[in-house]
Amino acid sequence: MIRTLVLLLLLTFISMAQSEDIGLRKLLDSQTAAWNRGDLVAFMQGYWHSPEVTFFSGDTITKGWELTLERYRNKYQSVGKEMGRLSFTDENIQMLGSNAALVTARWHLQMSDGKRLEGLTTLLCKRLPEGWRIVHDHSS
Repeated sequence: MIRTLVLLLLLTFISMAQSEDIGLRKLLDSQTAAWNRGDLVAFMQGYWHSPEVTFFSGDTITKGWELTLERYRNKYQSVGKEMGRLSFTDENIQMLGSNAALVTARWHLQMSDGKRLEGLTTLLCKRLPEGWRIVHDHSS
């Protein structure tokens, strides 16, 4: 009886962890697809829509959803700029609990002129009432 209960609890935990991972994977895949369509507003739906969301890049700290969207627009959609084609490798999702996760990856941008940009990203994600969202992004 105890073995059955332990096994049931273990299977429940594994199932919950897999569904959490699937939710995060869906968020990341949706963001990549939105980026590759050139749709920054849809891309930003993966971020917590709050003045408290943070984005670190280089020596710059951006705080707030609107300011983060503006940063992306200035960097990738202003005159003479392009977004490129986004992809990721070396992705790792580490659950920090049932409502928090740390995502690390290497990002790649393939530009139309053949130039390739790449760097690293660390995302702190939280499960909010509206689903999984990025609450902190550190990309370099």
